[in-house]
Amino acid sequence: MTIALNKAGKRFNRDWIFKDLTCRFESGNSYAITGSNGSGKSTLLQVISGSLTLNEGACRWSAAASIPADKIFRHISYCAPYLEVIEEMTLLEFLEFHQRFKPLLPGCTPKRIIEELGLEAAGDKRIQQFSSGMKQRAKLAQCIYSDTAVVILDEPCTNLDQQGIALYYSLIDQYCTNRLVLVGSNDETEYRFCQHRLSIMDYK
Repeated sequence: MTIALNKAGKRFNRDWIFKDLTCRFESGNSYAITGSNGSGKSTLLQVISGSLTLNEGACRWSAAASIPADKIFRHISYCAPYLEVIEEMTLLEFLEFHQRFKPLLPGCTPKRIIEELGLEAAGDKRIQQFSSGMKQRAKLAQCIYSDTAVVILDEPCTNLDQQGIALYYSLIDQYCTNRLVLVGSNDETEYRFCQHRLSIMDYK
């Protein structure tokens, strides 16, 4: 998978979030999108995911062939603090429901995922009873275990303790090596594994 931005610009009303951004992201690589709070990292990630459109320039997705913007969601999984899980479901129900829309990685099952997350005791509990750290593990699972070419992680260690951060890096090592990974963060703890870094502040 390759994602290419050419002279990309995004604004809300008259305020430019970024402009004249040209870059290329390729599978097998990991990229950190850095910048201060409110600088536009999340906006750029949402453009890359196809959920926001540009005001100028272009974003193109391609694998064996070009992928239309309205089909790119099939190739991308996304984790962010502002995305919610279905709290009325148990974790097992949530993962089983999710895989109806996006298949899981080969060999992965909801029960195996719950074991790898260290949440065996909570698999049959409603997510609304989870701590904030447990909910974040569920969000990471929904994203990383999906069988997609692109993994987008916006502030992925939000609410995680040291054990949770260690789990995050374990999942990256096991399941993301050959995929295209993008991490939006201003905390190096979340992106120290990334091979490439792009500062949103360079495109103001």
